[in-house]
Amino acid sequence: MKLEHKVAVVTGAGSGIGRATAIRFAAEGASVIVAELNERSGKETEELITESGGKATFVQTDVTSFDAVQNAVNVAVEQHGKLDIMFNNAGTGTKPTSVLDMSIEDYDKTIAVNQYGVFFGIKAAGNAMKEDGGVIINTASIYAFIADRNRISYHASKGAVVSMTKSAAFDLAKYNIRVNAIAPGLIETGIVTDWRNQPEVWEQIERAQMRRKAGQPDDVAKLVTFLASDDASFLNAHVHYVDDGAAAFKR
Repeated sequence: MKLEHKVAVVTGAGSGIGRATAIRFAAEGASVIVAELNERSGKETEELITESGGKATFVQTDVTSFDAVQNAVNVAVEQHGKLDIMFNNAGTGTKPTSVLDMSIEDYDKTIAVNQYGVFFGIKAAGNAMKEDGGVIINTASIYAFIADRNRISYHASKGAVVSMTKSAAFDLAKYNIRVNAIAPGLIETGIVTDWRNQPEVWEQIERAQMRRKAGQPDDVAKLVTFLASDDASFLNAHVHYVDDGAAAFKR
């Protein structure tokens, strides 16, 4: 198993990419801290893992609070003696709004989850990994690199994740900590459920994928698991696309 004897924290592990990755981490032998704000969905992920014979502990975590993120890391260390993998995945989408109409409150909320949540995870995990090394993986987006209308806060937050990933990789390399990011394209998760209910919109979005279809959370989880494993030991400070070529596709 690729992650045998490893200890991982996965934020936003109650659904979508986070849940799929937590399940795959556990299947590959890792002990997983299911760090999730929603108690019901977090416990569901925990149960899905333990009922399959894996090891998981739910820790209610609001990634907009550094203390909460630090607590999830502390639980990992207290229960298992170390932290090997941190997947800063928790994120939020945005209601399409022009920059001229977006409220300061809505902008701040997106930045708090998508940007500060990743910073808090890097800081807390990095300090826990200083002695023995480890791997930090952050969820960015293809929208860190390509533009769309009415999503300035999402673009800003995911662009920040890319820059933080590269900067943190420089800071943490001396501790043998690798820092990478993933950039998903259209993945069928809760964030895009509303689009699914609008056939014309969904068809337009799917046309932006080279093979005209959405990806599934486990498509991303496979990449994250690879990056977390020793198979990716020479990969550092990069953003890895998982988008079926959408970011390269000429619209």
